[in-house]
Amino acid sequence: MKDMSYLKEKPIAVLGAGAVGKAIAGDCALGGAKVRICDLPPFAAKTLMNIERVGIKFYGDQINLYGFEREGFAKMEMVTTDVAAAVKGAGLIVVATPTFGHRPFFEKLIPALEDGQVVHIFPDNYGSLILRKMMREAGCTKNIIVGGWSSSTYGSRVDIHGGVITHKIRVYYRAITLRGAALPACDTEAFIESSKYLPSMDAVTFGDGAVAGDTVLDTGFSNVNPVLHCPGAILGVGVMENFGRIFGEDKNKFSIYSHAYCPSISEVQYSFYLEEHALADAIGVGIQPYQRNDFFSRENVLGQEYMGHDYMIPFDSQDPIQFGTGPFNMENRYITEDIPVGCHVYHELGKAYGVETPVVDAMIHLACAILKRDLTKNAYTLDSLGIGGMTKDQLNAYLREGVLP
Repeated sequence: MKDMSYLKEKPIAVLGAGAVGKAIAGDCALGGAKVRICDLPPFAAKTLMNIERVGIKFYGDQINLYGFEREGFAKMEMVTTDVAAAVKGAGLIVVATPTFGHRPFFEKLIPALEDGQVVHIFPDNYGSLILRKMMREAGCTKNIIVGGWSSSTYGSRVDIHGGVITHKIRVYYRAITLRGAALPACDTEAFIESSKYLPSMDAVTFGDGAVAGDTVLDTGFSNVNPVLHCPGAILGVGVMENFGRIFGEDKNKFSIYSHAYCPSISEVQYSFYLEEHALADAIGVGIQPYQRNDFFSRENVLGQEYMGHDYMIPFDSQDPIQFGTGPFNMENRYITEDIPVGCHVYHELGKAYGVETPVVDAMIHLACAILKRDLTKNAYTLDSLGIGGMTKDQLNAYLREGVLP
């Protein structure tokens, strides 16, 4: 096992101050680390408000199988909009933004990188592929480790009152296991080891542990967001748009998990997963294994991340854990991110490596019809990820050893 203990005394830089970034920054600070949090204008004026003055209030039920919790006001060592200042001398760099934030942060991060740093992307969403591509284009040869995770360590939401973003973050569950990998995969062992020095991973490290994904395409296929969000929101849109109108419910308590999921949607989600699995098999990379029955419950495969394999809420029961998690309309990242990123990458890989993806393609077409625009216009492509035109062998050589054709 590679010794990564040099990271222990170094500050942690968190790039992004949304629901994931605030949660990771707060948790790491409460776990004893020196933490710097950074966001970019114009969002920073709202997302960083009051954090320097009072810190981040980290609270919530934090439901998980092993009862791991932290709570309190977490003080930051630095609150800034300057990426270079945030990462100077840092050991671990956490990128915790939606995918639209990756490139703007990477542009500022690459010139500031230092040898020995480890970049963790939560969730990866092909960010590791993009960062390595941008580093090549910028001529950056810093000796760093780049990797990402299949999901976030939390289910978390920022408290927003009257449209005002606060410094408070509510964590309603904690992951006890996550799947991660580095690019190239020969760095994955060191990448997983480095996560032990990231206090936001403590519930995973001391839970069921981190799982080393086969490659960063493995973590892409293992990201539960596309398979959960897209069928759930698209096929459950009737419940979503009627909730709080004709059902006599509080519209702010809607959740696709609690109110939209049903056996028929689970059938579609399982078929979606089988297409992901066929892609992984065709390319020769891994994927998180699931059985058919894992999809047929209120929380579907998500619940396993924080309560273990035996956790199952039947469809005839409520799921109060998820109340209020939405989405509340179709102009939401469940669609505007997971269609052009997750689903479209699957579509592109299917074309390149001879795998049909009819369910994935149906999600793309339906989402475009509902939102009345082409969500694939600026979608991720294999070229934008730096893997276009590669044969299967060339792709695996790049993913595993960093060897470009």
